[in-house]
Amino acid sequence: MTAFVLVPGMFTGGHVWQETAAHLTAAGAEVHPVTPTGLDGAGGTPGADLETHIADVVAAIDAAGAAQGRRVVLVGHDYGIHPAVGAADRRAGHVARIVYLDAAMPRDGVSALASVTDEALRAQVTGRARAEGGDGALAPPAGRAQWQRWGSTAGVDDTELDRLTALAAPHPLGTLLQPLRLTGAVAAVPTTGVLCTGNGVSIELVQRLVDFGDPALQILAAPEVTFFELATGHWPMLSRPAELAEVLLRAAAGQGHRLIPAGRGEPPAHLRPFPLEVPEVPVDRRGHVDLHLPTDAEGPLPAVLFVHGGPVPAGARPTPREWPGQVGYARSAAARGVVGVTFDHRLHDTADYARAADDVAAAVEVVRSDPRVDADRVALWFFSGGGLLSADWLGAPPAWLRCVAASYPVLAPMPNWGMADSRFRPAVAVGGAGALPVVLVRAGRESPEIAATVEDFLAAAEGRGTDVEVVDVPGGRHGFESADAPDEWREPFHHALDRVVTHLTA
Repeated sequence: MTAFVLVPGMFTGGHVWQETAAHLTAAGAEVHPVTPTGLDGAGGTPGADLETHIADVVAAIDAAGAAQGRRVVLVGHDYGIHPAVGAADRRAGHVARIVYLDAAMPRDGVSALASVTDEALRAQVTGRARAEGGDGALAPPAGRAQWQRWGSTAGVDDTELDRLTALAAPHPLGTLLQPLRLTGAVAAVPTTGVLCTGNGVSIELVQRLVDFGDPALQILAAPEVTFFELATGHWPMLSRPAELAEVLLRAAAGQGHRLIPAGRGEPPAHLRPFPLEVPEVPVDRRGHVDLHLPTDAEGPLPAVLFVHGGPVPAGARPTPREWPGQVGYARSAAARGVVGVTFDHRLHDTADYARAADDVAAAVEVVRSDPRVDADRVALWFFSGGGLLSADWLGAPPAWLRCVAASYPVLAPMPNWGMADSRFRPAVAVGGAGALPVVLVRAGRESPEIAATVEDFLAAAEGRGTDVEVVDVPGGRHGFESADAPDEWREPFHHALDRVVTHLTA
């Protein structure tokens, strides 16, 4: 018999698992939902820290494994993965598998607070801890809308959100601030990640991150690591309890998708050759900026800067300015008589958008100061996660910016990016675009989560009277240049590039 120990996230107790537990029990499993100390709604628990919650989970593991032959599967949701991993480290011989349910990857010596992506929330916690000596508690969300700050509520109906709010308890600050301490024993325990796509993460995205070659992420491609996706938000035990139970049973059986280690099989998407014929052109490297120069045209010439997507791990090699797709775009621009520019920016994490925005601005100044470039005729073209960086330029476009373009862009932060109060919201910024032309290349087979941000942007642009020309790639996927056959996207690719060049040369 399999015994599941279910560890909830912040502000919640064992009650959130009620329906999922019922489905697991009906399937013949034993279920032990955990309500960590201080989260039972009875009031604060002075001195409660991460070790307190680890002890709660250890006790549940001991109870679940009391009967001989019982396999313990430990499930940690959100914050709950931190005490879950800590407990598994202390009971590694009794845990058959750890399931990371829409959760971060805890690290030895690092607190749970580090996995909170919202900078304002982190500052709030540290400020409260400083004022109250670490014995205070973080107030739970006070209503439906506030839960969105902690993750997507997609799929959770209003009745469930109201119940979640009513049963929520203040979360002890010490549990977020105390570093996790591991002996290393937990490394031997097999793991499964259950990714909630409505919260902004997918198996494809994780595979892409592994493909970048970051050594810290290669463990995700180990044979004992599996993955599942659920098409819902951050609380699948409320929005998809039956589906979650089925996934947990399959995870316990060792099933799931396995990632391909970096460097094995065919080249990763970002390193596949650009499939269209583009001419070789001279390249002038200036720091982190590469200028791909037309061979026959006389300057000064218009320029288009191609802003790569991300996040891209800091150690990824080659860097984005040398990726075949970026170079293919730049050479195609140079073939049309304008300077094509590739460059690197430091979007290594979702917390890096402000730093990456500074890098884009610096690259623009490098290009505009070059005597071969017409400083009054420049365009910016954004890709994928780099789409958020367009907000600065849409909101207050300078006179020399003749066009903004974007291919399969992310045009609003994903729910799990912790950017609730961010300035990087193109749908808001587009209100200041005025007469600035915008060319948007839309992938017809885009993920629903990203596609929704594009539609919201288009609706906002229409409402503000901004001229957005949409170039559709009906059969194209995100990153279609490396994901799809050229016949799917060759014509719209050329059309979009021609439109940008027209705006630069008009």
